Amino acid sequence: MIEIDTELLKGIANQLRIHSINATTAAGSGHPTSCCSAADVAAALFFGHMKYDPKNPHYYNNDRFVLSKGHAAPLLYAAWAENGFIPVSELTTLRQFTSELEGHPTPRLAFADVATGSLGQGLGVGVGMALAAKLDGLDYNTYVMMGDGEIAEGSVWEAASLAGVNKLSNLIAIVDANRLGQSQETAFGHHIEVYRDRFEAFGWRVEDIDGHDIEEILEVLSGVGLNDQPLAIIAKTYKGAGISFLQDKEGWHGKPLNKEEAARAIAELQPNAKSGISVPIAKPNSLPEPQNVAPTSLPPISYKIGDSVATREAYGNALLRIGEVDQRIVALDGDTKNSTYADKFIKKVPSRGFECYIAEQNMVGVSMGFSARHKVPFTSTFACFFTRAYDQIRVAGISQSNLKLAGSHVGVSIGEDGPSQMGLEDLAMMRAVVGSTVLYPADAVATEKLVETMAETKGVFYLRTSRPKTTVIYNNDEAFPVGGAKVLRQGSGDKVTVVAAGVTLYEALKAADQLKGEGIGITVIDAYSIKPLGKKEILAAAQKTGNTVITVEDHYTEGGLGDAVAGELSVEGIKVHKLAVTHLARSGKPEELLAWYGIDAAGIVKKVKSL
Repeated sequence: MIEIDTELLKGIANQLRIHSINATTAAGSGHPTSCCSAADVAAALFFGHMKYDPKNPHYYNNDRFVLSKGHAAPLLYAAWAENGFIPVSELTTLRQFTSELEGHPTPRLAFADVATGSLGQGLGVGVGMALAAKLDGLDYNTYVMMGDGEIAEGSVWEAASLAGVNKLSNLIAIVDANRLGQSQETAFGHHIEVYRDRFEAFGWRVEDIDGHDIEEILEVLSGVGLNDQPLAIIAKTYKGAGISFLQDKEGWHGKPLNKEEAARAIAELQPNAKSGISVPIAKPNSLPEPQNVAPTSLPPISYKIGDSVATREAYGNALLRIGEVDQRIVALDGDTKNSTYADKFIKKVPSRGFECYIAEQNMVGVSMGFSARHKVPFTSTFACFFTRAYDQIRVAGISQSNLKLAGSHVGVSIGEDGPSQMGLEDLAMMRAVVGSTVLYPADAVATEKLVETMAETKGVFYLRTSRPKTTVIYNNDEAFPVGGAKVLRQGSGDKVTVVAAGVTLYEALKAADQLKGEGIGITVIDAYSIKPLGKKEILAAAQKTGNTVITVEDHYTEGGLGDAVAGELSVEGIKVHKLAVTHLARSGKPEELLAWYGIDAAGIVKKVKSL
């Protein structure tokens, strides 16, 4: 048991403030006052409470810390400098192009599990980490520090709800209630009882404290895990705390001190500042390390040519087939699992299946938390509902998360449910995520093979699955490399290359058969890999058909398959004609809607003849 010196912790808090001021003044930008309000809590956590190896931030049973209020990054960096992981001299490289100490934390730093600063996301990540600890039989706790301003975000309460439902006693949310937002006072200022009531309503145990009283902070932290509820600590603090001319003053958010102001502030702090270097840190317990390794082989798939299987169902089949032997895989769904077919896995392997309810922002955040703890999260819902989680998906890209998204019920081919249920923007949205891979299989074999690739390959993946049943057209041993495409029809003298994916591939094949009967040949390509695109195969085909391509997609015109093909091929002198959903979708039978928007076989035939 390490004896805690509260006077030392008070001094370390002031040293963290000094580092934050020096770093932001050197950078000429940043949020020093937001660092100052949370410095006492940070000192207590990092030097008086959390169990972790300061030399190895990735150690599997370290307590985890998520700085959801990422604009206080200099405070986090200061803590890791004072525990010896970062040279103190590097702190003044904050925000420089050559520095890893970015304006908001990213996983370029070993101690930042995810990128933070897009407010309202950290608690969801923490839920995923806490669930992973329970799954792995580890006893680390996850601490999430939030600002009171971000408590207005709905995603915070989605996360709070799921944590309460799952009784995550290893999750601790700390609200730095410093009263002041960016442009004005927060909605509830220092009415701490409002935050207390809200967290209690979601099933949390709540403690409110003076966030500048080290003894009180340590006392509350000593009660972590006291019962089976998650713990919310509402810390009443003051922005700019410890500095007479900044404390609780409006107009200082996101403003560094100039050199004279910094010197004045440091002069106030320095007399009571103490270093954290060589302060003993409590060690995490040595428990068995989780074996997060991929299996050496997978069970085979078994479809027959001509079988009729929706790709959404094939996704569920693949998730179960692979997930039963790959212990890294967890499945998350937003109360659509009987439609996305994720329930095939969740019912069979309930310990690794997680119902996130109708809260898609949090579901993706939880998935990022699982990814940070070396799981492979497969996360599914209707494609259209991922749009409300787009900020989390965007930040997953920045975090370089290992995130596998499966969006079902895409395009007008879902039929009668109408446009609010149709994923018609998803390809554009997912293609724009940095480092993402976007896949759109047409049949069950392609779906299963691509799910295998998703499980094996690190990164943000999006799999687009369809509601209608489609015919199996590929043999079970067919390979589907990312960045490839399949040429399904081709003959000498073909007039045009038609590039399709998903349900429209079958329309293109019907069109090819009809046109062949009229003496017109077309090449048909399955563009199952949207990003990266199978450029090599499509370009080679286009150059044999007069440099003319028609793309056909069940997606709005902007940002989908057509734009992907045009973006890659236009520089090669290829003319790309796009067939897509060109205006507001509506209810109807799938075949009626495909025809109405000109993306069925008849529409393709008409377009080919017009060229």
